[in-house]
Amino acid sequence: MSMTLLWIVLATLLGGVLSVVIAAGVALSMLPLIVRHLVSLSTGVLLGTALLHMLPEAFESGADTHALFLTLLLGLLFFFLLEKAELYRHSHHHEGDDPHHHHHHGFDADQAGRGGWSVLLGDGIHNFCDGLLIAAAFLADPRLGVATAVAVAAHEIPQEVGDYIVLLNAGFARGRALLYNVLSGLGAVAGGVVGYFLILPFRSLMPYLLVLAASSFVYVAVADLIPQLQRRLNWRETLAQVLWLGFGLGFIALLVEWLHRSH
Repeated sequence: MSMTLLWIVLATLLGGVLSVVIAAGVALSMLPLIVRHLVSLSTGVLLGTALLHMLPEAFESGADTHALFLTLLLGLLFFFLLEKAELYRHSHHHEGDDPHHHHHHGFDADQAGRGGWSVLLGDGIHNFCDGLLIAAAFLADPRLGVATAVAVAAHEIPQEVGDYIVLLNAGFARGRALLYNVLSGLGAVAGGVVGYFLILPFRSLMPYLLVLAASSFVYVAVADLIPQLQRRLNWRETLAQVLWLGFGLGFIALLVEWLHRSH
């Protein structure tokens, strides 16, 4: 096994499986305290990774600028259509996670219904796509791979919290919900391995794959996460949002700078 493939497997385990375990650990006891902060943090991490690292790397490669912008546009449309088909979901709301939500008690259970299996299918496909993105990033530059894996893990944790709660409300026992979520998380590892062997012969396409990966991060941040942050809040909650978002951006900026210096 090459070192690059080993790093891809480890990174996808971090993003796909460890995030599930962490999410299950905090889903019930700490949910009201952390979910809204994790959403703000994830927004900053995703936007920072896409706009400060992935896209500059792609545009500095010398590839045709118009083709790269077209890839970005097509990528945004592609992930929009995937989400419309309920194959690329990013739900982060849960009953009790925010006092400003006014859903009735039992709202999440009503929403879950018999949808547990569709949640697992959609999450598995989502995780597989994340694995492909991580593989593409590592093949382009190991430093980019590390930043991408961190971004994936950051936005997976609040989503996995949501999936775990939905599965419980759909009638899954806690152990069973955790097991199926972990199996779904292994889709990221499968995506990483497939991506390594699929992308390796086509390294000339790497700038376009990086733009496609960036479009995924931008889409999730802009279409799903930011709308959740636009509710009317008091000044303290608004300040907390801005600080957590800024922390996510700053963390990625510092990580990128450190990785470049240590290379």
